[in-house]
Amino acid sequence: MIGIDFGTTNSAVALADEDGQVTTARYSYGQSELETFRSILFFTAPQKGTRRELAAYAGPEAIDRYLTAEDGGRLIQSIKSYLANSSLKSTSLFGRSYRFEELVGYLLRSLTTAARKSDVPIGTSAVVGRPVRFVGAASEADDRYAIERLTQALGMAGITEVHFELEPVAAAYSYESRLKKDELLPVGDFGGGTTDFTIIRVGPDARKKKNAQERILANAGVGVAGDNFDAKLVRHLVAPLLGRGSEWRLIDKTGPVPNWPFAKLERWHHLSFLKSHENMEALRSLRARALEPEKLEMFLLLVTEDLGFQLHSAVQQAKYELSNQPDAVFSFQVPGIHISQRVTRVEFEEWISEDLHTIANCVDQMLESSGVAAAKIDRVFLTGGSSFVPAVRCIFEQRFGRNKLVGGSEFTSVAKGLALRARDLSR
Repeated sequence: MIGIDFGTTNSAVALADEDGQVTTARYSYGQSELETFRSILFFTAPQKGTRRELAAYAGPEAIDRYLTAEDGGRLIQSIKSYLANSSLKSTSLFGRSYRFEELVGYLLRSLTTAARKSDVPIGTSAVVGRPVRFVGAASEADDRYAIERLTQALGMAGITEVHFELEPVAAAYSYESRLKKDELLPVGDFGGGTTDFTIIRVGPDARKKKNAQERILANAGVGVAGDNFDAKLVRHLVAPLLGRGSEWRLIDKTGPVPNWPFAKLERWHHLSFLKSHENMEALRSLRARALEPEKLEMFLLLVTEDLGFQLHSAVQQAKYELSNQPDAVFSFQVPGIHISQRVTRVEFEEWISEDLHTIANCVDQMLESSGVAAAKIDRVFLTGGSSFVPAVRCIFEQRFGRNKLVGGSEFTSVAKGLALRARDLSR
């Protein structure tokens, strides 16, 4: 059996052998190999006057097709967030109706097919991660509904024997297996779109509980995560290099360039919304009357060439460097666009201060609802890319102490824990 971490932004597949060695599937993207598979679908628009089937793509290939599609198409992201939404049963794509489970099933089938290509053998059985509470679920009935839909979609992908495990339990599974006695462990899972916190009891006695839900003391979540941090870097660091905050000529005076075009820059896939005829004409008018037209010229090129994904990749690289050093240089160099700017960690932390405050409040409220004092916490397990951000780690250091923070395999800890759970079940 294998472990499948079906995530809102990224997914991963892992396999554990008898000795407990874990292998993660790897996915090619450009010149790189990644351990994660983007949870994204893209459908190309059929040519006018034809009846051909829609072409569907998933993961890295969906991004490539989206960036190069000349006739448009439909991009679908964060599909996991709608599993508990009973009002969303189907969607129409270019005149054809698709059941929601079909779309999820296609994404999961693409994930497992790509995993097989990286020599991870996948059969019909898997341990699959699930959140403590699905996004939008207001009751246990909503959670059961989400599990039923996910089970159907997994069946469409060829996974017919499914064991579900809570994602925070899976994230800490490797750590838990080394414990000689039970501990109280908050798990912070920082994704692309959401951050989830769970206080769980881990250890040899806790693992004996048949219902994993009995190990949960409290859980909470916020819609703040890595994408929000990227957006703040774009707003304060990148957008000014492309014209945000500059001046343009009005009838009898000058004024600041409107902010509305730059709001689309903060999410890479929103940039294509500016490609309508009306928006392009408005952008050209801004460029013609701008006091710094060269900045608007680069922004126009960014839109026309659909370079939002590449731009955000450069932003994420700067964010990564700021996690390891006090300053970094954001640089984006493509034909026609050459921008570079130094940024300090202090500036970055000021820009995301509101998000940090939201995260800190969520942690405090979870502690209060659990009735567990911070001093009673034994360790804190952090996973996900944004758990590397020093200001994020500081939130937990201030409440629990630096020596209590643990982690590991921040991007694939859930998938690896699920694989280890699968190995134990197979025994």
